[in-house]
Amino acid sequence: MKAELDIDISILAEVIAREVVKAVRSLNQQQVKHEDDALCTVQSLAKYLEVSPQWVYERINRKEIPFIKMGKFPRFRKSDIDRWLDSQKVPVTQTQPKHLKLVR
Repeated sequence: MKAELDIDISILAEVIAREVVKAVRSLNQQQVKHEDDALCTVQSLAKYLEVSPQWVYERINRKEIPFIKMGKFPRFRKSDIDRWLDSQKVPVTQTQPKHLKLVR
């Protein structure tokens, strides 16, 4: 038995490509969401923030940084840390001299 399709191959290829792109985007979004929910150790958080582990322990003791206690081990959810970082932003102040002097 032989079947013939009256479908333009270029249209079929475009539809397949579009579906592949949708599937890959969905996988990427799931991966990003999983990474945001991942738990960090003190060492991995220190590396992420580019600070020393001692700095992280000081923030834990002062309860200045969001963490989860797993027994005696502090853990950090990356999404919580990113929100915490956003809350630490210092507002920009633009101070310009009132009188500018042109020097030539």
